[in-house]
Amino acid sequence: MAKLSVNINKIATLRNSRGGNVPNLLQVAADVQKFGAQGVTIHPRPDERHIRYQDARDLVPVVYTEYNIEGNPIREFIDLVLETKPTQVTLVPDADDAITSNAGWDTIKHKSFLQEVNQEFQRNGIRVSIFVDPDLKMVEGALATGAERIELYTEAFAHEYGLGNERGIEPYIASAELAQQLGLGLNAGHDLSLDNIKFFKQNIPGLLEVSIGHALIAEALYLGLDNVVNMYLQRLK
Repeated sequence: MAKLSVNINKIATLRNSRGGNVPNLLQVAADVQKFGAQGVTIHPRPDERHIRYQDARDLVPVVYTEYNIEGNPIREFIDLVLETKPTQVTLVPDADDAITSNAGWDTIKHKSFLQEVNQEFQRNGIRVSIFVDPDLKMVEGALATGAERIELYTEAFAHEYGLGNERGIEPYIASAELAQQLGLGLNAGHDLSLDNIKFFKQNIPGLLEVSIGHALIAEALYLGLDNVVNMYLQRLK
């Protein structure tokens, strides 16, 4: 069974839109774990438009499952991760003005930089995952950086699946098979939903973890957070 890590960025977005502390981010993090999620993910950005850097600190005593912090490894982000020491850091090449993640790393072009960052995290006992497109060269490049895992950027799969094109999963299968051959752990995320997660899980070998936020929170508006978390867990079996 692949683990479900719930990305709670959208909870922070809703909180920030009104000010105050409703909804309570820490309570939601505690609740999704109580409902069965095996991890909590956050993705702080420099402008703190959703998750704030202080949220990352405040979540440390709350997250007793896997704590995953995603982001672009600028110096402020690196320092935050080293301070909070999550289970996993997922490196994402976000531009400052990106609405959401929209590309994986060029692990060949940025090999030296990623090696340096990875070593700093790993010296502090933090597992490193690198966000990549389903491109075999980028998967091989991730291994060369010293990362323990990759996270496949699944937007293209979700788009094609929504159009009825199940063959859109083929590059992901190939990337997953290569990751297994190379000894890389495999995560996935972006636009995965109740509609497509079962098909994705059934076809991707060695899938260890999915990180889901936007769709899960949107689905929970209709179905309830406890119910939705358990619907994902059933599909991931």
